Amino acid sequence: MIGLAPPDHDPDAPQTLTTLPVGSPATVRHYVGGLIRRHRGAFTVLITVNAAAVIASMAGPYLLGGVVEKLSAGARDLQLEQTLAVFAVALAAQTVFVRTVRLRGAVLGERMLADLREDFLVRSVALPPGVLERAGTGDLLSRITTDVDRLSRSMREAVPQLAISVVWVGLLIGGLTVTAPPLAVSVAVALPLLIVGCRWYFKRAPSAYRSESAGYAAVSAVLTESVDAGRTVEAHRLGARRIALSERRIREWTQWERYTLFLRSVLFPVIDLTHVLLLGSVLLLGGAFVMRGWISPGQLTTGALLAQMLIEPVGLILRWYDELQEAQVSLARLVGVREIEPEATDADRHPDGRDVHADGVSFGYRAGVDVLREISLRVRPGTRLALVGPSGAGKSTLGRLLAGIYGPRVGSVTLGGAELSTMPPERIREQVALVNQEHHVFVGSLRDNLLLARTAAADAELWAALGAVDAADWARALPRGLDTGVGSGGHTLTPAQAQQIALARLVLADPHTLVLDEATSLLDPRAARDLERSLGRVLAGRTVVAIAHRLHTAHDADVIAVVEDGRISELGSHDELVTAGGAYAALWRSWHG
Repeated sequence: MIGLAPPDHDPDAPQTLTTLPVGSPATVRHYVGGLIRRHRGAFTVLITVNAAAVIASMAGPYLLGGVVEKLSAGARDLQLEQTLAVFAVALAAQTVFVRTVRLRGAVLGERMLADLREDFLVRSVALPPGVLERAGTGDLLSRITTDVDRLSRSMREAVPQLAISVVWVGLLIGGLTVTAPPLAVSVAVALPLLIVGCRWYFKRAPSAYRSESAGYAAVSAVLTESVDAGRTVEAHRLGARRIALSERRIREWTQWERYTLFLRSVLFPVIDLTHVLLLGSVLLLGGAFVMRGWISPGQLTTGALLAQMLIEPVGLILRWYDELQEAQVSLARLVGVREIEPEATDADRHPDGRDVHADGVSFGYRAGVDVLREISLRVRPGTRLALVGPSGAGKSTLGRLLAGIYGPRVGSVTLGGAELSTMPPERIREQVALVNQEHHVFVGSLRDNLLLARTAAADAELWAALGAVDAADWARALPRGLDTGVGSGGHTLTPAQAQQIALARLVLADPHTLVLDEATSLLDPRAARDLERSLGRVLAGRTVVAIAHRLHTAHDADVIAVVEDGRISELGSHDELVTAGGAYAALWRSWHG
């Protein structure tokens, strides 16, 4: 078949943009098999009730065929009252069974969809933190929103309906074979066209739908990044460039949309023509068989009606199978997280002390490009270490390595002699906490947001934590205090207040080692200074690694590490480094004018 060609694949095509993997066919089959086994009882009931509904629906053709058979034999007493009574009972039974099938199918679909959502969430949360940090925002959003939305209809309707239709077709063909074996051959007349059309379509559809989904994820990524970084886009006059990139991604996505629409525009006429051939072949061949005496008029009547009934389930199978092509792509994207190997951890490994030690560490986000090179650093318990240096030098990356978010490519990062990369994430978070510039306020009350850090904390402890970060005054002024709803749709908090909530969580979590990556950047300098003094009293005795551009933070630190071009160029106290007259001294003079 000749028609619209798929869009060209360029080096920046959307399907290359995802950072989380797409599940292989084997992974998808394994997951679907597990899902069916999990709900095998419900599937068995659904198939059984559906089989009863199909058998009840076949009563009409057999009863009408019997009437025709009697007429052709010259019978005068057709016993129509009994026939109508049996038909009414069969129709009533069919109605009850069909209603039950639809109800149980919908419930089964909802349960499977709930399982899928829960499985994806659990798997995503369990992913290594570094994998989640590197994952694109648009890709993550499109998976949990668009892909789940596409699957919702399939789970609610396509999977149950497909199972129902397969049983329906099998029983009808079986009934046709038992009633009039020669007519069963006539069904095969329409098969070649159906097979050729479906092979042509299903050979192209999966990759096309996959590319369409990747294209939508690319559009989401561009739009999300442009909105989130709106001020940066305006400041650097990148508006035209971002618009051009957005238009390009939308154009690529719509090209794939048009291509998948073209595929469906070929498949559906083939299905309609198959229906015509099926019924036509049964009538024409059946008429010839009656004339030759191979079957009776009653058998032809019953066979023709059963063949007519075949049209609906065959159409449903093809329709829902097409729906499942899109669903399969979305499912592959959701279960793709199962292909990410969990980082090897030693559940029995416990740190023996609080020393943080980086030894010969090199690390890069891409193969062959190291951001950090040969970093060696020891942070004694209770030390306040400041990481300073120019933007892009690797300070935040080093902080994430010390917090156990990433594992080094070369070398080791240990806590109390235990390598962080081999410790379970839950154990690391109990002892080391990272607070950066990005703070999320969850939908719920202020109390709920604080209890995330320590679920058993009393109100007095919550107020103490808020007071420690200078947030108690504005929190008490809220309409309902700790019970005030915040987050999306709730009381609007300023970025600085959201940052204070994050720091209050830190106080409640009570880790012995903290990594603060510009944790007070959203506050004005004077407020930030006051907050850092308050935090200094609360965090006394803890190990603190502070990544800062405001050098007053470095001034208060016990040790300062100057990071330049992925290496530590200077290490010492404020006075030592100012006296040395190196890079830090130059930064300090520049800071003070």
